Amino acid sequence: MAETLTIVCDVDLERTVDSFHAYAVPDGIDIRPGDQVQVHGLPDRLQFGENRRFRTQATVIRAGALRRAWTELVSIFDLTSLYEVGFIPAEELVLQPRNTP
Repeated sequence: MAETLTIVCDVDLERTVDSFHAYAVPDGIDIRPGDQVQVHGLPDRLQFGENRRFRTQATVIRAGALRRAWTELVSIFDLTSLYEVGFIPAEELVLQPRNTP
């Protein structure tokens, strides 16, 4: 049976021109690979231009040893997909002059 904890967390929601994010920062607990966090009391919608910060409860479901190990292993491959890079040999690179008014 997975360990389940009820905690308090700070929530920061923003939907503006400058940022579109949702952060939930738990108090007094480290979230480890494979853990699930369910944040309670979130608004259904956020209007454009709105920024909300508040404290609410969350439920943390701790991952078992097998799920934790699997998550750590798979995350290495997911991370490498973020920095796929290609190179063009210098002799194939054609620079175009910039048109300036």
